[in-house]
Amino acid sequence: MSVPPPERAPDAPVRVPVRQPYARRPSPWHGQASVVAVVALGGGIGATARYGASLLWPTRQGGFPWTTFCVNVVGCAVIGVFMVVITEAWAAHRLVRPFFGTGVLGGFTTFSTYAVDVERLLDAGHAVTALACFAATPLAALTAVWTASSATRRLLVSRQNARTGRADGTPS
Repeated sequence: MSVPPPERAPDAPVRVPVRQPYARRPSPWHGQASVVAVVALGGGIGATARYGASLLWPTRQGGFPWTTFCVNVVGCAVIGVFMVVITEAWAAHRLVRPFFGTGVLGGFTTFSTYAVDVERLLDAGHAVTALACFAATPLAALTAVWTASSATRRLLVSRQNARTGRADGTPS
């Protein structure tokens, strides 16, 4: 059995790579103060609107949580319209999306209240109502965002076709 030769001579100096000086990377938060501020402002507006809806339309004990359901469905419909408009029709300022999408609509809609509503209904022995809420909310919310974005897109195309004189239904 032979021993393989060493890759370097036993008396050769060991070369240690020289470390480059630490290059400081900018923080991911650098320059984000305005974004954080508009998200916070929008979130306050949206959460206040949701709270107002809960005061105007309180849910009775053991009843279907219509306020939370409607807030989530309406918020999803609005985000469907909003995203089509700002991505396909309008060159919005860089703070519009975080203010309105993340802030206002993020503060307005609520997954946590939806989850608590289902849990409370189950704890109170209203399993059928809990199951209805559990299933209907995401189904209605996804339907709302899809319907609103599709309708908005069709409306924008038809308006563009009317302006350009195209009658074949295709965008120019």
